[in-house]
Amino acid sequence: MKERYNPHEIEEKWQRKWQETRIFQPEPDEREKFFITIPYPYLNGNLHAGHTRTFTIGDVIARYKRMLGCNVLFPMGFHATGTPIVGLAEQIQKKDPETIRVYNQLHGIPLDILKTIQTPEQIVEYFSKEAEAAMKSIGFSIDWRRRFTTTDPHYQKFITWQFNLLHAKDKVVKGAHPVRWCPNDQNPVEDHDILRGEDATIIEYTLIKFKLNDDILPCATLRPETVFGVTNLWVNPKNHHVRIKVNDETWVVSKEAYEKLKFTDKKVEFLEDADAGELIGKKVKNPVTDSLVPILPASFVSPANGSGIVMSVPAHAPYDYLALRDLKGADLTEYGITEDVSTIQLISLIKVPEYGKYPAVDAVNELKVKDQNDPKAEEATKFVYRREFHGGVLTETTGKYAGMAVSKIKDVLTHDLISEGVADVFYEFSEQPVICRCGATCVIKMVENQWFLNYSDPAWKALVYKCLEMMQIIPPELRVDFENKVDWLKDKACARRKGLGTRLPWDPEWMIESLGDSTIYMSYYILAKYLDKIKPEQLKEDFFDYYLLGKGAPEAAASKTGMDIDLIKRTRKDFEYWYPVDLRSSGKDLIPNHLLFFLFHHVAIFPEKYWPRAIAINGFVSLEGQKMSKSKGPLLTLKSAVKEYGADITRLYILSTAEHVQDADWRKADVDATRKQVERFYKIAYDIIRSENAGGLKLIDRWMLSKLQYRIQEATEALDKIQTRRAVQNAFYLLMNDIKWYERRGGGAARRQILGTWVRLMAPFTPHICEEIEEEMGGNFISLAEFPKADPALIDRSAELAEEITSNTLRDMEEIIRLIKIKPKRIILYTSASWKKMVLRKAIKLKKENNLDMKTLMNALMSDPAMRGQAKEIPKFAQKVITDIQGMEPELMNSLLEVEFDETSALNEARDFLSQAVGCSIEIYSADAPEYDPQGKSRFASPMRPAIYIE
Repeated sequence: MKERYNPHEIEEKWQRKWQETRIFQPEPDEREKFFITIPYPYLNGNLHAGHTRTFTIGDVIARYKRMLGCNVLFPMGFHATGTPIVGLAEQIQKKDPETIRVYNQLHGIPLDILKTIQTPEQIVEYFSKEAEAAMKSIGFSIDWRRRFTTTDPHYQKFITWQFNLLHAKDKVVKGAHPVRWCPNDQNPVEDHDILRGEDATIIEYTLIKFKLNDDILPCATLRPETVFGVTNLWVNPKNHHVRIKVNDETWVVSKEAYEKLKFTDKKVEFLEDADAGELIGKKVKNPVTDSLVPILPASFVSPANGSGIVMSVPAHAPYDYLALRDLKGADLTEYGITEDVSTIQLISLIKVPEYGKYPAVDAVNELKVKDQNDPKAEEATKFVYRREFHGGVLTETTGKYAGMAVSKIKDVLTHDLISEGVADVFYEFSEQPVICRCGATCVIKMVENQWFLNYSDPAWKALVYKCLEMMQIIPPELRVDFENKVDWLKDKACARRKGLGTRLPWDPEWMIESLGDSTIYMSYYILAKYLDKIKPEQLKEDFFDYYLLGKGAPEAAASKTGMDIDLIKRTRKDFEYWYPVDLRSSGKDLIPNHLLFFLFHHVAIFPEKYWPRAIAINGFVSLEGQKMSKSKGPLLTLKSAVKEYGADITRLYILSTAEHVQDADWRKADVDATRKQVERFYKIAYDIIRSENAGGLKLIDRWMLSKLQYRIQEATEALDKIQTRRAVQNAFYLLMNDIKWYERRGGGAARRQILGTWVRLMAPFTPHICEEIEEEMGGNFISLAEFPKADPALIDRSAELAEEITSNTLRDMEEIIRLIKIKPKRIILYTSASWKKMVLRKAIKLKKENNLDMKTLMNALMSDPAMRGQAKEIPKFAQKVITDIQGMEPELMNSLLEVEFDETSALNEARDFLSQAVGCSIEIYSADAPEYDPQGKSRFASPMRPAIYIE
């Protein structure tokens, strides 16, 4: 172990040793197994900081479980199907300047290399090698024997079997459904196919058909129930409108809406241009209430949204209320409007507990929104919509729907209105524009004769709900999100005409799309290590039926496939040992697609005992406060992070910045600070290893060992809950602070014992440096060592309290000296009066019983005869205790409640240390009987916070 920390030298050494000894290549044995997977990366670019966070969390849990004694399988593969790689190859072949810039400057690929990866196959080979090298460079404990790519012939046989089975179970159906569509590629597009607008989803709007003579003015809304509160329509006189024939009706819409409608399943025909200005001032008939409402001008109406005509519900929509308010007193005679819009009466249709009759008005007034352009208008809109959706109930204004919850009305009302012929359905992207990787602007197309996965099937969803009930969702608050997204999930296109992938076996003109072929591949990992002994053509239905379902006999499978029967039996035995997936760790962006499909396909294909057991979710990573983008930048690749900082520093930082679904932010200044802390860790270890044994344990050694047990408990509990930030805080930062105090207090006898535990505690997070230290201490692979367990026998409450009061007192003295700016000659400390300790103890006891308030505490105190002598002083101090106790650590409360602790004796034992620290003599008295108290300071002493008098 060298004196100076060299991360790259240490990391390369241990990565080489791990590979040579194959310690991360598990085989089935008698131990408890733990099968963890993370989403395989898509091979259209280098791995970035977002991958780094998700993958590192997975590796930490794999390493932790391994140290707990589990037999851990942590495999990895690569995703290459779909159109993005084909599109990238085309752009590179065309020498597209922007593509070359992005991959050279953002992804760090040299120009001479870019010239050599011009086909999809070359791109897949290049990025798969880069991804594997990057993952190895950061120290992921992956079993690389199981590596595969989704374009491999073996894998395509696996996907063929899966879709034949789904088709036989009626999970794949043919029909017409709205899909994201590239008009250039003539293909549905999935998330991986999108260059811009990758977060856009298809939103179903209800089109309400307002009547103007023989024309229909359709208005798109997400909340059809608000049709009962419409007071007017909004039209932007500057927009270009057209009159079109839609089936047998004549509609007036914006030109942009007409272009969208052409891709629907409706028969659409252009008739003529329509002057938007001529619509304003006219009155249309509300098809639901039969009331006549005016059309008013509004500059905020975008022709690109919906139909380009908007219905106004000012009682429940802040923007509509503000628009009406802004029009008050305006001269609208040019539109033939002579009446004052202020005469328009608001119509209330939803009762909300938090608001009065008109929620939009209340929200605008509450937030003091000035006008439509005030950013707070959007905030008011979100407040109203959220509160109405979750707590709103329809009023008598809605007729037969009165009393229904807003959250339940949409589907019911939309169905009724469509049945009555006064409404239709319209689809829109949640954000605009959506750009395909080929460069074309995507549209929503109603595709006929398309193959879909029948995710809307209630029976299929029921199985997914059952699976969710049985499994763990981390963090738990996301369970509702999963359930809601299952509820909302519609049928999904599962095939395309173009791209890489597997042909649909019964309709080979179609290619299975990239999300459909990435749902049960976790089961393929178990087989993957045997593929060098199997030809693709041998992977027939009989084999997969036996291997994955236990269906049929191995002899029959061997006969049909020509495979070795012992190999067939071994694959099934391995599957039964490793399956199901114990933990699927993923980013939050995959909840509405991949993770849902992962559940749907597992419950459709496998028996209940092989359903997934847990899903853990983490947030994104930004770069210096900016959202990262693989195509636009900024972008931090895993490779560049490790090159600059090393693996362990990168791992530690990415794990410590955020918890679960919180987004992390990569900031260079903070990473540099992390580097210094890791260097300090290394130096502490180096010094301890070379230090002499310091003799028997003193009070400070007992304190340090006691604090260590608490850090172990906290880190263990955090890792069990996959709270990596909390785990790192306790295992590294807080423990380092403890050691800093320990060394300042002259501790030494327990240093080697502490270091031995510390490196095992840190091994899941910073494995390379911990391996190096463990080797220097005479140990073997720390990756295979036992994770520390807290030893109750080493917990010393008295020692903890002694150091707590010592550190508190030193901190308070130093702060006072800093403020008064004079060098003290003598300091007098007054420890707390006994009655105050009794008050604190009673308060702690009540808090642990969840019964702490002023009245209860005073009753408990006044019923004690020993407290009556301080009746006048108790109320004020009791109130202070109630406040102070709220931020007190549970362990400190337990110690104060359970231990008879003499503050005066503890400070006397630490007197020499304290005196040396502040540079003057110190005297210590109890406030119960102070020998010297010229200014009556002793009355200010509190438990664990002595009063201080400086001379």
